[in-house]
Amino acid sequence: MSVADPAATRVMGVVNVTPDSFSDGGQWLDPELAIAHGRHLIAQGADLLDVGGESTRPGATRVPEDVELARVMPVVQGLAAEGAAISVDTMRASVAEKVLDAGTSCINDVSGGLADPEMPRLVADRGCDVIVSHWRGHSDVMSQRAGYDDVVADVARELEQRVTAFLEAGVRQDRIILDPGLGFAKNADANWQLLSHVEVFMATGHRVLVGASRKRFLGELLEHDGVPALPTYRDRATAAVSALMAARGVWAVRVHDVAGSVDAVRVGTAVRAAGEARFEQGRTGD
Repeated sequence: MSVADPAATRVMGVVNVTPDSFSDGGQWLDPELAIAHGRHLIAQGADLLDVGGESTRPGATRVPEDVELARVMPVVQGLAAEGAAISVDTMRASVAEKVLDAGTSCINDVSGGLADPEMPRLVADRGCDVIVSHWRGHSDVMSQRAGYDDVVADVARELEQRVTAFLEAGVRQDRIILDPGLGFAKNADANWQLLSHVEVFMATGHRVLVGASRKRFLGELLEHDGVPALPTYRDRATAAVSALMAARGVWAVRVHDVAGSVDAVRVGTAVRAAGEARFEQGRTGD
């Protein structure tokens, strides 16, 4: 990674190569534009790029495998040729295999291996990093599966089950990154609960990725006269989440507006470092 401080929270820049993503659908569908956008995000400070060819917004319908591949492959190839660190947002093991061949170093499976049972085996065979998200179903049904007894405990337990599936397939523990899956089968209160208890996921010893960028619960928080803020008007709130998560020490934040979150992460990292320094000072003074 390009971050100077190995303990600092990474900033993952989103490159959506889709016509229907909730925040920027269609804007980067052309491969050359997507590559240029990725290049721009790196110049703004992104440590890695997350390329996706299938929208996972609520209500989205799945695209065929060949369409997903046609969208992501030229972008991955172009960015990898320039030395970018890339993850690919896909739920298909067949797509993951091809993008790994093209230069991807991490697979971001928002289904946590549930959508394609071949994903854990592929990741084990390839020895790559994998982001395992909490997920309860595809976009057309996930809003119907948002019931929890205790959202933090339930998500932690269900994520542990997915981690076990990857470990049993032979994936190394240090290759697994956890994502609590904000917005996936979760209402606003559930998202806030997960953010406020992110240490539960960090306590597993796995790296933790938080993806709050421009999501609906931020729009609802910022609503005016009952109208949620538009996705691009949620970037300052996203940066606030990035600062808070960096202060807690998460591994990475996944964002659309990289520049704002790069600054926010610096603030959060400085707060965390000051707290750790004071703790060390007190401990050595005993």
